[in-house]
Amino acid sequence: NNCGGQVWFFHSLQHVTPAVANGREGGPVSVSSPRASSNMATPLTDQEKRKQISIRGIVGVENVAELKKGFNRHLHFTLVKDRNVATPRDYYFALAHTVRDHLVGRWIRTQQFYYETDPKRVYYLSLEFYMGRALQNTMVNLGLQNACDEAIYQLGLDMEDLEDMEEDAGLGNGGLGRLAACFLDSMATLGLAAYGYGIRYEYGIFNQRIKDGWQVEEADDWLRHGNPWEKARPEYMLPVHFYGRVEETEEGSKWVDTQVVLAMPFDTPIPGYMNNTVNTMRLWSARAPNDFNLRDFNVGDYIQAVLDRNLAENISRVLYPNDNFFEGKELRLKQEYFVVAATLQDVIRRFKTSKRNCSGPLSFDSFPDKVAIQLNDTHPAMAIPELMRIFVDIEKLDWDTAWDITKRTFAYTNHTVLPEALERWPVRLLETLLPRHLQIIYQINQIHLDVMSLFPGDLDRMRKMSLVEEYGEKKVNMAHLCIVGSHAVNGVAEIHSNIIKTDVFRDFSELEPEKFQNKTNGITPRRWLLLCNPGLADLIAEAIGEEYVKDLMQLQKLNELVDDDAFIRDISKVKQDNKLKFAQYLEREYQVKINPASVFDVHVKRIHEYKRQLLNCLHVITMYNRIRAKPTAPFVPRTVIIGGKAAPGYHMAKMIIKLITSVADVINNDPIVGNKLKVIYLENYRVTLAEKVIPATDLSEQISTAGTEASGTGNMKFMLNGALTIGTLDGANVEMAEEAGQENLFIFGMTVEEVAAMDQEGYDAMQYYKSIPELKQVIDQIKSGFFSPKQPELFHDITNMLFNHDRFKVFADYESYVKCQEKVSALYEDPKKWTQMVIKNIAAAGKFSSDRTIAEYATQIWGVEPTDLKIPPPSEPREAIEETARALRKI
Repeated sequence: NNCGGQVWFFHSLQHVTPAVANGREGGPVSVSSPRASSNMATPLTDQEKRKQISIRGIVGVENVAELKKGFNRHLHFTLVKDRNVATPRDYYFALAHTVRDHLVGRWIRTQQFYYETDPKRVYYLSLEFYMGRALQNTMVNLGLQNACDEAIYQLGLDMEDLEDMEEDAGLGNGGLGRLAACFLDSMATLGLAAYGYGIRYEYGIFNQRIKDGWQVEEADDWLRHGNPWEKARPEYMLPVHFYGRVEETEEGSKWVDTQVVLAMPFDTPIPGYMNNTVNTMRLWSARAPNDFNLRDFNVGDYIQAVLDRNLAENISRVLYPNDNFFEGKELRLKQEYFVVAATLQDVIRRFKTSKRNCSGPLSFDSFPDKVAIQLNDTHPAMAIPELMRIFVDIEKLDWDTAWDITKRTFAYTNHTVLPEALERWPVRLLETLLPRHLQIIYQINQIHLDVMSLFPGDLDRMRKMSLVEEYGEKKVNMAHLCIVGSHAVNGVAEIHSNIIKTDVFRDFSELEPEKFQNKTNGITPRRWLLLCNPGLADLIAEAIGEEYVKDLMQLQKLNELVDDDAFIRDISKVKQDNKLKFAQYLEREYQVKINPASVFDVHVKRIHEYKRQLLNCLHVITMYNRIRAKPTAPFVPRTVIIGGKAAPGYHMAKMIIKLITSVADVINNDPIVGNKLKVIYLENYRVTLAEKVIPATDLSEQISTAGTEASGTGNMKFMLNGALTIGTLDGANVEMAEEAGQENLFIFGMTVEEVAAMDQEGYDAMQYYKSIPELKQVIDQIKSGFFSPKQPELFHDITNMLFNHDRFKVFADYESYVKCQEKVSALYEDPKKWTQMVIKNIAAAGKFSSDRTIAEYATQIWGVEPTDLKIPPPSEPREAIEETARALRKI
């Protein structure tokens, strides 16, 4: 039954012409591709294939033939399908398994190499890993992308269609989780023996739908079709304990009568760039033990007992969708302890079974020399008392020795200064859920406060520095625990690190100044240039060579081309091509036509008051009012694109989305405005959508109130991809301005010092409202219901907040922001000067590679050295590992 359509029968995809495979009976086939040079509209000759080598790998007739053979094998034997019944998703899975085949040998070889060389291992603990899609990233890092593109073309399939079948691994909220993903890429690329540890959430960050202008959340069932990149490891399943009580015995404290949940590991390979290194991200999934609750029920309740297994397995069910906000729920604390308890058992098992410890007596004295654990914010902070519990209660180390080892093992990264984001767990909850850990925290605190004798009589300092906050409900301050229990504490941009030293954690910094460091964030150039912007990546490679992919500082060579007319034209053309492509995407997905020649003004990140999407919205309305007042006056066309998710319980963030979408409805349907101004709200912003919009952006909005954004990494992605930044001197914007020259960014607004002074004097929003006519007009329109005529009072919560309790001082920066935006429009009218500024920004982006960040962590915190040595590929004999190990030891 062909269901009313045509059916083709054949034995192998290799025998299908592109025309047939695309459902056409003849004529040429045009293959649409996101790649600039890797997909071919017509097949290459054999000689051309052998010669074509680029930063995405060699094509090669043998490579292509092998990939096609693997694809057919997986379609047939792994998926048990033929072309008659195969779906586009089946073809994606066949390709994913084919590419994964090229990972597996390197993955095993990497672990063999680490066993032979016994290096110090780095463990990156994070509750979030915002990985996005894996297929294209893996092809890029293995140098397979060109060959895969050609193989898929020859098979008559479209690579973009296959890539779109992959679900984003959205196991993170935003910057913190995406940073962890970039770090894993860099650790593998730098040859570090590193592991990422987190939770395998069944449901990641929610899918956002915009209905009638409101955000609606839908569950992200990302695993419903399976995940070809992970490998379950039930043989390494581990018990994690909760509840119970502490029993004091002659041998010491015992945690007894606990409830047990099992942690099942799922491993994902993390390939380095073209170096044969494949590291591991291990994510834990909660499983109920077979006897869960069965002992507590009568025979007649067996069914209910089995159903109640969900109570245990809920631990890894869903990611908490909060960014920069602490929600003190018991399930969240269970998640935090679950991941650290399982991880530390795994770390200690690996330490005990290392080649060195297998050949001699076990001693934990060398533990900090072989293990470095980085805490990605305070979420994994329970690792500190958990390691102490293992050392003292199980391994029977004395307290002082255990505490010394623990402090030398851990390091802590702080990601925010917002008070609502700092974790403070109620003592009553810890007492119930983790009673032994609370005892250990109290003991750590007592020793810590004893040190405070250095400040005799300063009870206020002692109160502020205690791990346990006594005022109000008794709580444990997790940031304080991390600082006391670590040998290094770092912020994520120079200005942020200074704030935590001089303000947020000033007392700790004065006590132990040597602990505090700065490690400015970075992004991986593999995903955020090679993968998402191949046209620009190839253009840069032609200009300065291919080595910049692993040494981004080489981008500085582009400064020599800033006056080269041909290079300026080429950069401008790449940007215009990306804008045209994204305009087509918007027309296809949003049914809205935009002007590709307009300024693409983009503001994409989590929706939060401190990120000031409201300030952007006020400027949009200001531009609208100017057009309406003088329809025939000159106006530089602009497309304002805003996207991001609001936490489901964050009322003001959801109201901001509704305001933006309501403003967009009015502006986009006003015939007086026409193509001069368009406003687009990007639905369901995520990693994959970022890869589309960032290369097309002209103007990057980084407009947080100075002193509130720890670093930002979106700002770096835009800079690397040829967008100019409009921003405050906040987070990494400060260092971007230092690298590129402040004259090459659009800087506006108050500085950190000016914000602090205003806090002292008092912020009076009404003063700005009364003294700036355009601002008054905008606020009056919002308040009167101009953008919500059916519900005139809809946005009163927003205007009331702006007048009465705006912590982030939107009105104070409004005038400066609008004037700065006028400079943007003026410069855009001079394409050559604009593009020269773009080239200067790209040339200055080298510092913001996560390779640089990780190299600094490695040498200055973890005590390990990056290496350029390549692990021998699987095709070489095992003896090659020992030779490389000897070479490494000499280095």
